[in-house]
Order: sequence, then C-alpha cells, then structure tokens
Amino acid sequence: MERPEIERWLEQLRLEHRDLDEVIHHLIQTTHNDSMRIQRLKKRKLKLKDMMTKLESQLIPDLDA
Repeated sequence: MERPEIERWLEQLRLEHRDLDEVIHHLIQTTHNDSMRIQRLKKRKLKLKDMMTKLESQLIPDLDA
C-alpha cells in the first residue's frame, strides 16, 4: 500500500473512531443505556485503534541499524 493510500485510510479510521466515541458517550449519558450495544461499540472502537496503529507503523520508515 502506498503512503497516500495509507494516509487516506487512516483518516477514515480516525473519523469512524471519533464518531464511535461520540456515540458511546451519548449512550452512556442516556437513561436508557444499552450495555450490550455499548460493549459492541467499544470493541469496534478498539479494533479501529488497532488498525490505525498498524497503519501508522507502516508510515514510519525502516532504519537500518
């Protein structure tokens, strides 16, 4: 995957991660919070974070020691 493609993908993941954070926060604040739904969203958010970390590591150039 080329750098521009990785950067575009990362931006999409960051947006989704941010959106999930807002949804989770809203669900926790409501009186009818759905703990199962919140757990699923938190798992999805964690997967996104893992994907972002993996992609970010691809942007770091390899340095020969």
